[in-house]
Amino acid sequence: MLKDERRGYLKLIAALAWPTILEQVLTTAVSYVDTAMVGRLGAQASATIGATMTVNWMMGGIVMALSIGFLSYIARSIGAGKEEMARRVAAQAVSMALLSGTVITVLALSLAWRIPVWMRADEHIRDEAGRYFFIIYVPMIFRSAIITFGTVLRAAGDTRKPMLVNTATNLINVVLNFFLIYKTRDVQLLGLSLRIPGAGLGVTGAAVASAAAFVFGGIWMTVSLYRNPRVCPKGCTYKPDREILLPCFKVSLPSCLQRLATSFGYVMFSSMINTLGYASTAAHSIANTAESAFYIPGWGMQTAASTLIGNAYGEQNEKKLMGLSRMLLILEFIVMTLSGVVLFAGAEGLMGLFTKDEAVIKAGTRVLRMVAVSEPIYGVAIIIEGIFNGIGDTFHSFIFNAVGMWGVRILGTYLFVIRLGYDLPAAWACMIAHNAALGLMLSIKYLRGRWKPWNNTPSPRVQQT
Repeated sequence: MLKDERRGYLKLIAALAWPTILEQVLTTAVSYVDTAMVGRLGAQASATIGATMTVNWMMGGIVMALSIGFLSYIARSIGAGKEEMARRVAAQAVSMALLSGTVITVLALSLAWRIPVWMRADEHIRDEAGRYFFIIYVPMIFRSAIITFGTVLRAAGDTRKPMLVNTATNLINVVLNFFLIYKTRDVQLLGLSLRIPGAGLGVTGAAVASAAAFVFGGIWMTVSLYRNPRVCPKGCTYKPDREILLPCFKVSLPSCLQRLATSFGYVMFSSMINTLGYASTAAHSIANTAESAFYIPGWGMQTAASTLIGNAYGEQNEKKLMGLSRMLLILEFIVMTLSGVVLFAGAEGLMGLFTKDEAVIKAGTRVLRMVAVSEPIYGVAIIIEGIFNGIGDTFHSFIFNAVGMWGVRILGTYLFVIRLGYDLPAAWACMIAHNAALGLMLSIKYLRGRWKPWNNTPSPRVQQT
């Protein structure tokens, strides 16, 4: 690869990745504050939110998986210079966001109080956990708009607007938390005593804050979509379009199955951890939040990978596609190695940000240091998955994720935690083994080269329209 080519690829990656990475940094910082604010209420409050956390991930993951097909199609359309097609795809994405948001709302609200029971949450927190889950799913249509329309904008090369919308949404969440979680209290500031009004709603207040923020974010993201000239769906039909939906679903269906397989796995994983008591549930929940910051470079560059690889495929430029994929993998490995070192060194301090419970801090520190070692491996898996998403190959990612989740993580956790009685670190060891297996399977697939579009089938339908 020539020096000028490397520089050009770096510029392309940076232009798309940095807004997404910054968005993730700010979002994670806000989630840190959010978790810490709830954590001040005690380990039981943290466990209340953590009890349904994985089900929440699953619901959001389904919407994200549905949007992957639209991302791949739009990126290829723009790469091929077919912007009218990109706008038609965006209109179909609008319809899908409304449909998925409505269906998930009905399901979530009808099952809200059953889910904590299915998750084996402690009996003392089940009612409040159900109420929390119910409230945050009342505005699911708006949340669906945030996820789907943000993906459409990123596929069109606009990563800045989703960054602004998601950052503002999370900041609103934190501000509302400040007034809704705690009771009215006096705060000392610069020698002055200020009375801060508060509703004193506790965990319920955190749920109301999140719901209100989702409404704001959904409205702003929708406006942003309709103001983007590349993917504005105005004037296009919102009725189901077979020509567009079939190739989109061909990509989205395996991605949805992957999300369902892995999300149900997360549900099973967390339900087994919940049997260890709310101290372990709190440590697990908080450690997951703390760890999420260290995946930011990976997820940010995965978005860039999917869009850029899709563009290169649309251009039918094999040299560019391969050059970008190699550059992304090298950058990801370096960054995630550094990320793992920082996580290992700062694990105890991170846990201390969210809770003062010594048992929770000790357990969380141990598992964070364990997972820090696997950061580079998982980072490579994230990028390879993004590359495959860009060319529309989501089937192999589905198979590998399902095998890793159920064959390694769930089976291992059942044996070591449920049957043999080991504690939280054993469960996280199984999670790390799952990540390692996933990275290995995806790497073998990538290195064999059979995934390359030119080695398989004719160009996707977008090339023929």
